[in-house]
Amino acid sequence: MKRHISFILNGGSMEVDVEPYWTLLYLLREILGLTGTKEGCGMGECGSCTVIVNGKAIVSCLLPSIEVDQGEVWTVEGLSVVFPQEIHPLQEAFIEKGAVQCGFCTPGMIMSAKALLDEKPNPTEEEIKTAIEGNLCRCGGYMQIIKAIKAAAESKDQ
Repeated sequence: MKRHISFILNGGSMEVDVEPYWTLLYLLREILGLTGTKEGCGMGECGSCTVIVNGKAIVSCLLPSIEVDQGEVWTVEGLSVVFPQEIHPLQEAFIEKGAVQCGFCTPGMIMSAKALLDEKPNPTEEEIKTAIEGNLCRCGGYMQIIKAIKAAAESKDQ
């Protein structure tokens, strides 16, 4: 039996009927068409499905969609809401520092980094490593990713 939920999605109001067994990842990708959030392992191990829920980076493959009722969700698509007509400083830094290789981990890495920078605008390298430790990069581009997050932190617009 479906349940009606309402929440803020990427800055806008959203109301939808969900099955109790749907994950947030399923709701975002399959029902709402926001395919920037990737499914990797489906077990909360790889971080490719990371989104921001109520200010915290979470893996959406494990979160029941009904848990976001009355909450706030940001996906990688929401970055264009924050920075219309241009790319977000994190996205720009990932491109400039070569932190995008195959790109599969990129949305989850960026959302983990955004949650960190929202909480700590000037993180240390150790704080950056801790923030992305739940995100796996198949290409091994961790050094470039860390450099990109540092560069975004140093930008004025984050």
